[in-house]
Amino acid sequence: MKRLNKSITLVFLTLTLTSCSGGGSSSTQESFVSGSGAVTLIKSPDRIQAPVLAGMTLSGTNYSYGFGRVTVVNVWASWCAPCRAEIPTLIALSKKYSEVTFIGILTRDNPPTAEAFQRRFKIPYPTLIDDAILLGFKGSLAANAIPSTVVIDRNGKVAGRISGEVTVAALSELIEKVSAE
Repeated sequence: MKRLNKSITLVFLTLTLTSCSGGGSSSTQESFVSGSGAVTLIKSPDRIQAPVLAGMTLSGTNYSYGFGRVTVVNVWASWCAPCRAEIPTLIALSKKYSEVTFIGILTRDNPPTAEAFQRRFKIPYPTLIDDAILLGFKGSLAANAIPSTVVIDRNGKVAGRISGEVTVAALSELIEKVSAE
């Protein structure tokens, strides 16, 4: 009887674990990597050009941003717990630093679900729905770590990044350092 119970338990655990593996292509979370929270300020000569930030937004409008201002770009998904946790901080900082442009980039998410999330939290800045933009951040942003946030300088170069959930202190410090340049 003990042997039968062990076998049933083993089958149950196997089925449970494999059903959550994200092995199918329908899972939006299959390549999710949680950021470490590391904050990096990149020295001016080592900075690389940020990609063009343009495309369709969650609200259905076409958006195009021309560099010239300090910009905060946050990569997020509505199913990502750290992304949900950091949104009040991003909203508050976007209001505090009105001279800084804030832009979201949605990744591996369902736009209608993300749009409902955006409405619920009243996110005041645009979110682009074309996550192919992330390819342009190669070398400055881990493409599969979300949330991820980059700060772009006035020259359109990636000046800093936070891999993982932002904090008021960490993002404020990056914004202020890059703004003072």
